[in-house]
Amino acid sequence: MAEKDIHRIAVLTSGGDAPGMNAVVRAVVRMACANGIEVLGINRGYSGLINNDFRKLTARSVDGLLQRGGTVLYTARCAEMMTTEGQQRAADNCRYLGIDGLVCCGGDGTYRGALSLARLGVPCIGIPGTIDNDIGCTEYTIGFDSASNTAIQCIDKLRDTMQSHERISVVEVMGRRAGHLALNVGCAVGAAAVLVPEHEGNFEHDVIEKIRRSRINGRHHHIIIVSEGYSMTTQEVADRVQEETGMDTRVTILGHIQRGGSPTARDRIIATQMGSYAVHALMEGKEKRIVAVQHGQIVDIEIEEALEMKKTLDEALYNAEQSISI
Repeated sequence: MAEKDIHRIAVLTSGGDAPGMNAVVRAVVRMACANGIEVLGINRGYSGLINNDFRKLTARSVDGLLQRGGTVLYTARCAEMMTTEGQQRAADNCRYLGIDGLVCCGGDGTYRGALSLARLGVPCIGIPGTIDNDIGCTEYTIGFDSASNTAIQCIDKLRDTMQSHERISVVEVMGRRAGHLALNVGCAVGAAAVLVPEHEGNFEHDVIEKIRRSRINGRHHHIIIVSEGYSMTTQEVADRVQEETGMDTRVTILGHIQRGGSPTARDRIIATQMGSYAVHALMEGKEKRIVAVQHGQIVDIEIEEALEMKKTLDEALYNAEQSISI
């Protein structure tokens, strides 16, 4: 594909923050500057684009971003971007600022905003940044590995006190309506049970009976991982477990601590690859694409096609965890 004459691009982060977003911003800026392209950083996602809240970014200004968690561009959810007027205003501001292309890092809502801008003539490239790892078109989303490791570290510490008091600990992890984070964390910490929205299953068989058998075999402390999207609340799970087993059961909700902290090597590397790829995609004249990982390779997919894709739980991992946790 012939290269397009690009003079100025912009980058924004939108939706929930994820470790590695700063690494994306750094890669976009450094790759653009290496090719003589000016970069504007849009503050507070689409809200900043609508309200002309931006700053000029240079190769020097992104020093030290690789290891920082969160997003220095800030992020926000923008209801106005869901309206025709808001979308038009954002597109008009892109033209006013002379933006030849926009790189948007976030999840599904971010891509829908990018799609609306692309339809109004603003070339957009999306990058998957969400700890939920629930974007259908890609095998991996930036922030997932970091969030998993943060949760694992917390639960490993929690296990020490649960073991000392012979308790059951019911731990809620994030994941919205998807159980990818819960499954990976549960497998990594050796949880007695993992409860995810994709497998409501038989609570008596999947949780209570496992704990009873484990107690017969001499184990007196247990970890249960619950995805926030599960049909029962974490407290309801704990109440039922305590009622049916008679064991002291405590709830821990990890919450937004999972979003914070320095990104892992995996997130830093993939963010760098995706950010660089996005700039080259704009230079090649691509206008309505999402960067993704497929079969271990960085590729790009048309946004409308990507939004139609659904990601299923890793059934092989789920079945393995179910068997091993007995």
